[in-house]
Amino acid sequence: MENRILRKLFLGFIQVHILYHASKEPVYGVYMIEELKRHGYKVSAGTIYPILHHMVDEGLLSVEKKVVNGKVRKYSTITREGEKVLKEARAKAEELVTELREE
Repeated sequence: MENRILRKLFLGFIQVHILYHASKEPVYGVYMIEELKRHGYKVSAGTIYPILHHMVDEGLLSVEKKVVNGKVRKYSTITREGEKVLKEARAKAEELVTELREE
C-alpha cells in the first residue's frame, strides 16, 4: 500500500515539475525525462508521455508540433489554466513544507 501512495504522490510532483518548466519554456518528453532525473525521479517514456497527454487533455498544457532532425517533436507550453493550477500547487506546497519543518 505504501508504494501505491508514494507513486500517486510522486506522479503529482512530476506534474507540478512539468507545469513549472513549461511555464519557463516549451518542454518535450525527453527533456522532461532528463530534467526529472536531475531531481531523482526515474521516469520512462512510457510514463512521461501519458502524463503529458493527460495534461493536454485537461487543458493545463498546449502542444505545438515542430520537425527536429527529421522527426516531429511535440513542445508543451503551460496554458492559463495550467498557470492557475501551478499557482495553487505552489501555495499548497509552501504550506505543507512549513508544516513539515515544524517540530
